[in-house]
Amino acid sequence: MKLEEIKSRLQTKEYEFLKENEHLGNNVMLLTLGGSHAYGMENENSDLDVRGIAFNTKEEILLGNDFEQVVDVPTDTSIYSFNKMIQLLTNNNPNTIEILGCKPEQYLYLSKLGQELLDNRKMFLSQICVHTFGGYASSQLRRMENKAARLVSQTEHEAYILKSIQNAQYDFRNRYYPHSESDVKLYVDQAVQKGYDTEIFMDVDLKHYPLRDWAGMWNEMKAIVSSYNKTGMRNEKAISHNKLGKHMAHLLRLYMMCIDILEKEEIITYRAQEHDLLMSIRNGEYLDANRQPRSEFYDLLDEYEKRFDYAKENTSLPKVPNYARINEFKAYVNEKIVREEVE
Repeated sequence: MKLEEIKSRLQTKEYEFLKENEHLGNNVMLLTLGGSHAYGMENENSDLDVRGIAFNTKEEILLGNDFEQVVDVPTDTSIYSFNKMIQLLTNNNPNTIEILGCKPEQYLYLSKLGQELLDNRKMFLSQICVHTFGGYASSQLRRMENKAARLVSQTEHEAYILKSIQNAQYDFRNRYYPHSESDVKLYVDQAVQKGYDTEIFMDVDLKHYPLRDWAGMWNEMKAIVSSYNKTGMRNEKAISHNKLGKHMAHLLRLYMMCIDILEKEEIITYRAQEHDLLMSIRNGEYLDANRQPRSEFYDLLDEYEKRFDYAKENTSLPKVPNYARINEFKAYVNEKIVREEVE
């Protein structure tokens, strides 16, 4: 779908909520494309995804309220509140940080303050992206792979589960009580359970630790393990709908985006240079006669994982975002809203 068609479609009745919703209308900061259109990976069957940001109102700012997000399911549109978006961008959330890296012509609406946000996007970038993008890519890979596939052994599969948990653990320190005087170690060793070659073991030494925080961490780790047990069923559904190639292409795209952030300190959502490769993967050229990923795809994936590992070890990005600058910008925007100086 061409940009002219997309802009015309936004003027139709199905998108009237953009003007009529109490949180949107004149509060919209920016609108852009999401999904395959944003990445340059769309085909004739691709849905139109719209993403955006809307200012919090004067009352919300003064009273400490936040609508957080407006979602219109029929049109697959998600508009985040400015304050919520700042939080997500600070956490280097892959699904939202890509909003700052679209091509200029892909911004369907861009206010003056929206442009200032784009101009200052580098303040959000940090080494946190290693874990957010890495964790997301890991979960994408797990959804893609069949547990019984000939290219993935049980031992490799167990290692992937551990890697997913370790990525999740990085964020635990931000949400749960720290365990500096205690320890939780996870590792893969020879299995004791029947039917396994290896499995994940844990050594836990927690002292004076809040039960609810431990229950939270335990449930998150349990959910990751449980999700792997459902992989086979999900993949059968994906294969039957010819979606496996799409999952494979988006997995590589995640690595490409994160490598750019680490090496170039740039957010590049539209993958122009890799377009042909990504589309060939999406169109099934890396699937065998049984609609399973060919070994060549895993070779390509291994290459990007090595580039990712090298980039994260050699990046000049700070360990955390520029919190002072982010807070200053957030206050600057919200003060303009309170003073009714937004143009």
